[in-house]
Amino acid sequence: MSTAPRPQQRFRFGVFEADAATGELRKRGTKVRVQEQPFQVLVLLLERRGELVTREEIRQVLWSDDTFVDFDHSLNTIINKLRDALGDSAASPRFIETLARRGYRFIAPVEAMGENAPAAALTNEASAAARSNSQAATAGPASLLSHPDDIPSVPRGLVRVLFSLIQVMYLCFYVISLAKLPAVETVVETAVSRPHWILALVMVTAVVGIPTRLYLLAGVVFDVRDLDRKFQKLFPFVFPLDELWALAPFLAVNQFGVGLAFAATAALLYLPFSQRTLMLMGYRKAER
Repeated sequence: MSTAPRPQQRFRFGVFEADAATGELRKRGTKVRVQEQPFQVLVLLLERRGELVTREEIRQVLWSDDTFVDFDHSLNTIINKLRDALGDSAASPRFIETLARRGYRFIAPVEAMGENAPAAALTNEASAAARSNSQAATAGPASLLSHPDDIPSVPRGLVRVLFSLIQVMYLCFYVISLAKLPAVETVVETAVSRPHWILALVMVTAVVGIPTRLYLLAGVVFDVRDLDRKFQKLFPFVFPLDELWALAPFLAVNQFGVGLAFAATAALLYLPFSQRTLMLMGYRKAER
């Protein structure tokens, strides 16, 4: 492996600071654990921010010519570890952009501090592209209410249990509502003048919701890789479904009473965001 020393430089980007001299990565002053090779790649990308760094160039930095290694697999693993440390995503990159089969590019604004580097943020076209990519990623679902950088890491086992319980709860809503459709019709008739539309909506959304919940439940039970990314893609479709079924307690208003129905609905209205937060907490691995 190449052991050539890096320039004694520090780089600041976002809430992170990388010190090439000490091999340390810090987030808001707190040291982030990152292995040597991922850090070497980070420094290389920071030195050439806004430019394409080819996979071959990275290979020359990490391994000597006489080193035999499964290069593709090893490099993918290193990039994954680096993205994990930064809380980044290959699908919606804020820092490291993948150029398929070619290499990688650091797209966020960078301030380089050291004897040989001016303390200035990225300029020119690369800076504009970096800001554009960063804003686009921040404006997406991943920034809704909370940002991945602001969420603590939680043991995945706990996340899987809680997420599974939520899916089971929704499945119970769907199955019980369909099983007791006549009773649901009676409740709806007392509340609206055209209950058939409500009943049709209940049946259609339940039929759509059941396979969706089974898919998510199977994914979390079997710990499917990159489930958080898959859930982010499903979120725009799951969100209105969950918000609609937040009214489910009113289908049993005769048993619960109006007050408890309102309280349960208020809690259920936030549940879609809770599911998303759980995914961000427990599934921090980036896609390759």
